[in-house]
Amino acid sequence: MNTQINKLWELARLFLKLGAIGFGGPQAHIAMINDEAVEQRGWLSSDEFSDGLAVCEMLPGPASTQMGIYAGYVYGGWLGALVAGLAFITPAFFIVVGLSWVYFQFQQLPQLLALFFGLSPVMIAIILGFCYKLGRKSIQTWVEVAIAAWAVLASAVSDLSTPVLFLLAGLLGIGLYGPKGLRLNSFMPLGLWAMVQPSFFGNERITTYGWPLFIFFLKVGTLIFGGGLVIIPLLEFEVVERLGWLSTTDFINGVAIGQLSPGPVVLTAAFVGYKMAGFLGAFVSAVGIFTPSFLFIMLAAPVLVRLRKNPWVQAFLRGIKPAVVGAIMAAAVPLGQTTFGQATWSLSVLAVVIAIASLIAIIRFRITAWKLILAGAALGLVGYPLLGGGV
Repeated sequence: MNTQINKLWELARLFLKLGAIGFGGPQAHIAMINDEAVEQRGWLSSDEFSDGLAVCEMLPGPASTQMGIYAGYVYGGWLGALVAGLAFITPAFFIVVGLSWVYFQFQQLPQLLALFFGLSPVMIAIILGFCYKLGRKSIQTWVEVAIAAWAVLASAVSDLSTPVLFLLAGLLGIGLYGPKGLRLNSFMPLGLWAMVQPSFFGNERITTYGWPLFIFFLKVGTLIFGGGLVIIPLLEFEVVERLGWLSTTDFINGVAIGQLSPGPVVLTAAFVGYKMAGFLGAFVSAVGIFTPSFLFIMLAAPVLVRLRKNPWVQAFLRGIKPAVVGAIMAAAVPLGQTTFGQATWSLSVLAVVIAIASLIAIIRFRITAWKLILAGAALGLVGYPLLGGGV
């Protein structure tokens, strides 16, 4: 009994630390988990870690969080998985809630406008840089180029929801890349604004928005294959265009706040939840989006290790991956229109320059996102008032 308690305490301490210092995105998180849990402590073997990573990369949801859950499961069983996952998420959750409170409380302050003026073009660059990196891995043939282009077009000009778009792309992948004798070669894929701010805890609004937030983010957590910024097109379509929970400007800034935290970017869900129903809304949203990750790892990891080798699953995911790139690129268009359509031409030019410089830094020099975000914020604070931003 004491041995198990000690294991849980070790897991809690390690993943609270990683959750608090884990800047740099999911690949940095995964590298830190490998260094701490495999290299330094020997809780997992290298083979166990590699198999777990392959499963987590295949699953919907944030891969780095799932790797934490998986490491906790291998070392400490079901309770270990629960403790490791919750400890990893908790620091970033409170950081996002705190930043959300500051944003919605003081968003009309000139200094905050300047800050997010500098952050917004950096976020566009991060999204496009993610598309570039994902595209290099996912798009190898002209057929995959065509799938990505179709996803851009379908996202931009139709009401096709992102989950349906991914499903169709996955079915197309089965038709094109499934086992040879069984390919379907002929198959082709055919709110009101919340104007009144809630109180910090949101008691007066949680009864109205709690269940819709939970169900919505539960679905999101089940459908975001690829993790990370794959959440962008799905959230942008749903919370901005369909539900009207956020304006485009708030959405961009919410993604920026998610990137500012050391945890997974899917904690942008907490920002949305806070906007609708305060702290309780943020909590419900976070529970919704992370629940599938815990269930997948804690209940199905052994099956999924075998399932990832299934040719049908591989073909399905091969169809989805280029569609993900296209959907993210399409989501960047309205975000870019808001970001670059400033009140004066000089501010618009500066926003474009920040975005281009950030994109070059990401692709050519591999500068981590949080460093670029800090640089963009500084440029916004300096440049916005100088070019007529009204500070």
